[in-house]
Amino acid sequence: MGSAVETLCGQAYGANKFDMLGVYMQRSTVLLMATGIPLMVVYLFSKDILLLLGEPENIASAAAIFIYGLIPQIFAYACNFPIQKFLQSQSVVFPSAYISAGALVLHVGLTWVAVYKLGWGLLGAGLVLSFSWWIIVVAQFVYILVSSRFKYTWTGLSWAAFSGLWEFFQLSAASAVMLCLETCMTISGWVFMISVGFNAAASVRVSNELGARHPKSASFSVVAVTVISFLLALVFAILVLIFRYELSYIFTGGTEVSEAVADLSPFLALSILLNGIQPVLSGN
Repeated sequence: MGSAVETLCGQAYGANKFDMLGVYMQRSTVLLMATGIPLMVVYLFSKDILLLLGEPENIASAAAIFIYGLIPQIFAYACNFPIQKFLQSQSVVFPSAYISAGALVLHVGLTWVAVYKLGWGLLGAGLVLSFSWWIIVVAQFVYILVSSRFKYTWTGLSWAAFSGLWEFFQLSAASAVMLCLETCMTISGWVFMISVGFNAAASVRVSNELGARHPKSASFSVVAVTVISFLLALVFAILVLIFRYELSYIFTGGTEVSEAVADLSPFLALSILLNGIQPVLSGN
């Protein structure tokens, strides 16, 4: 649902309406925080839901313990996504990458301490994961506060964040449905992440150009990023077809599985090819 802020921030930045970037970021955060409340309820009843879906008692209980530790992560996501889009719309990418890399290193150490030294088990693993995401959120927000790069785009908290929430929700809900329908798994999902990266780049660049009233530049950006994403997807699709009998051994063994995967590999290759185009176009 945070995808809407990407488009709005990009257009505002391109149109030199810098003060609106901070407003859009806050508005998206308010909306996503509110959305996190019903998700939290689902997490709280995760054991009952898993049992209803037919999972064994021991698996449902263990999964629920881990999920309880992830509840704070819901609201970390709600803050993190708008912040990232706020930064990306201004072509600020590397600080988030550095912060995430640092948080990953810290996360590994904290998880080892929580699980093996303190004996917190699954709950500890979930809580540390939530804590790591909050570190990312806080670090990025501190960066926005202290950096001079955002003196025009971040002017402080504003009551304007609570206005126009319904219109923002409608745009956000449409984006959420679109992304849910695009979600893939395993190999297809790995390649899909590349296209999602191009999606973000295309959305920012196109919205910047549209905000600046440069339709030809926006059109050229669409063509360029679509072609690049398609060519990369084509390479991966060809690799899937070449190594169709070896792919299954990444996940499991057995010749029977290998032959079954080989039979399905043309469909996987086609899916990869289509996923190289669709997410990028949806980002535009």
